Amino acid sequence: MPSVTRGAMRARNKEAVRPRKPDYGLLLTMVALVVVGLQAVYSATFGLAVTEYNDVNYFVVRQGIWALIGGAGLIFSMNFRYTFWKKLSPVLMGLAVISLVLVLVSDGGVEQYGAQRWLRVGPLPAMQPSEFVKLAVIIYMSAWVSSQGDKIRTVSSGLWPFCMIVGLVCGLVMLEPDLGSATIIALIMGTLFFLGGASLSHIGLAGAAGLAGIAMLVMGAAYRSDRWQSFVDPWSDPAGTGFHIIQLLIALGSGGLLGLGVGASRQKYFYVPGVHTDGIFAVIGEEIGFIGAIAVIALFAVFVYRGIKIIQGAADKFGALMASGITFWIAYQALVNLGGITRSIPLTGIPLPFISYGGSALAANMFAVGILLNISRYVEQREPAIELEMSPAATAPLAGISQSGARGGS
Repeated sequence: MPSVTRGAMRARNKEAVRPRKPDYGLLLTMVALVVVGLQAVYSATFGLAVTEYNDVNYFVVRQGIWALIGGAGLIFSMNFRYTFWKKLSPVLMGLAVISLVLVLVSDGGVEQYGAQRWLRVGPLPAMQPSEFVKLAVIIYMSAWVSSQGDKIRTVSSGLWPFCMIVGLVCGLVMLEPDLGSATIIALIMGTLFFLGGASLSHIGLAGAAGLAGIAMLVMGAAYRSDRWQSFVDPWSDPAGTGFHIIQLLIALGSGGLLGLGVGASRQKYFYVPGVHTDGIFAVIGEEIGFIGAIAVIALFAVFVYRGIKIIQGAADKFGALMASGITFWIAYQALVNLGGITRSIPLTGIPLPFISYGGSALAANMFAVGILLNISRYVEQREPAIELEMSPAATAPLAGISQSGARGGS
C-alpha cells in the first residue's frame, strides 16, 4: 500500500475518533433530577432529622456530600475514554462479587431493617455494594456480549454462561436479602443479552426461569407474601400489611393538581414508611401536585430519550451496549419505584434514581452518567467503527451503531 494511502487512512481514523462535546442535554437533565432530589430529601426529612438527630439538616447535608462525591466521579468518568472499561471489566466483576460476599461474611457487614446490605470499611461511611455492582455488571456484560459475536446464540457460549453470571450475582444479592435489586440486575443483564443478539428462545427460557424463581421467593417469605397481598387488596388489612401503600396513595391524592406547597406535606410526619427513600415520590406528589409529579416523570423521560440517542450513535458495539445498560438501569429503577408507589406493581423498596436518599445509589448513578456522557463524545463517526452481526430482533434498538455519516441531534 502506498505510504500516501496509509497516511490518509491514519488521518481519517484519527478524525473519526476525535472526541466532541458531551450531551449537555443529558447532563442538565440529570442535574435537575439531583436538585429536585436534594430539595425533596430536605422536605421529607426535617421532622425525622429533628426527632432522631436534633439536626434539621442531618439527611440533606449527607445527601449533598454524596452528590459532590458523585459529581467528582461524573467528571472523571466523563473525561475517561469509555473503551478502557472493557479492559477492566473482569477486574470490576471480580471486585463486585467479592464485595457482595464481604457484605454477608465479614465483620464490616452492616444490618439494618432486617437486611444485611451495607458494608463498612474502617472509618468510611457504610455503603451498599449492590448499587455499584449494577454498574460493574453493565460493564462486564457489555464487554462479554460485544466479544461473543454469533456465538452468543449458542447454548454453550451464550445461554449457559449468561445463566451462570445472572445466578451468581443475583443469588448473592438475594442472600442479603434484596429481591428488588436482584430483579433490576436481572432485567439489565437480560436486556444486554437481548440487544447483543441472543436467541429469542433462549431469552424466553431464561425469562420463564426468572419469573418462576421470583414466584417461589415471594411465596417462600412471609414479608414478601404480605407485600403481594397489600398490592392485591391493601384495604383488607389497612393497619397492617396495607398500611404502607395506603399512606403512599393518600399522600399522592392529597396533592391534587397543584399540591399543598413545598414543605407542606402532612404524610411525611411518620405516616409513610421510608418517606425519604423509596417513598419520596409520594411526598413530591403531595407537595407539588399532579403537575409537579408529571414534570419529574418528564425529566426521566427526557433522560431516557437522550440515552437512546446516544445508543443509536455510539461508535462501537461495546459503547452501544454499555450506554443501553446505563440508560435502562435508570429507566427500570424509575419505573419500578413509581409503579410501587402508585400501586401499579407490588412495592419492592427500590429507590428513585437521583432523588431518593441514599449515598451509594446517588454516587453510582452519577458515575454511570459520566460514562454515558463519555460515550456521547464519540458518536460522530465518518466510517463504521464496527460491523454488528445481531439477530433481527435485536437490531432495531441498536440501529445506527454501524451506520456511516455524521450523527446529528445529540
